[in-house]
Amino acid sequence: MTRRWFAFFALILTAGMLAAPPRAVAQTDAVAFINQLGIQAIQVLGPNVSPGARVQRFRELFSADFDLPEIARFVLARYWRVATPEQQQQFQGLLQEYLAQAYAGRLAEYAGEKFQALNAVPQGNETVVFSEITRNDGSKIRVEWHLVNQGGWKITDAYVAGVSMAVTERDEFASVIQQGGGQVQYLIDRLRQKVGG
Repeated sequence: MTRRWFAFFALILTAGMLAAPPRAVAQTDAVAFINQLGIQAIQVLGPNVSPGARVQRFRELFSADFDLPEIARFVLARYWRVATPEQQQQFQGLLQEYLAQAYAGRLAEYAGEKFQALNAVPQGNETVVFSEITRNDGSKIRVEWHLVNQGGWKITDAYVAGVSMAVTERDEFASVIQQGGGQVQYLIDRLRQKVGG
């Protein structure tokens, strides 16, 4: 996984937030949903949370707020169609675990940055939430969150400075699969080694 991807989620999920809206409001308001996500991430990073509990809470966060089945299909791209149903299921589970472990261990250095979701606009079958991160040095980073409403909001992608994180990850996974002779199992085995499963 790229450093850009890690840095992106580190900035977003540890950003200092304004008042947290009630979860019921966040489910109907895309801007409130993105703000709520930041509050949850800050709670995960609390000083009284053990490393093991932090990983578990990140698993829950990804499961609840990200469209992992869609992200898994997208990042495997054409390889999703050639993967067996068992490989698809394994990949999705390993992807979630990989993300949870990686972010749980790398986020503290970004704590305290100011984050604000600004507005939302419909775009096809998605809603795009525009947000801004203010770094401690005063510089600003624009982030676009792409959401779908499935009876509740789910994140499918995010663009940082115009770069899609899902596309970046798709390209990297394709490169790993090509290194393994075009075999999806090669990527699955590599991910399993990384997560210790």
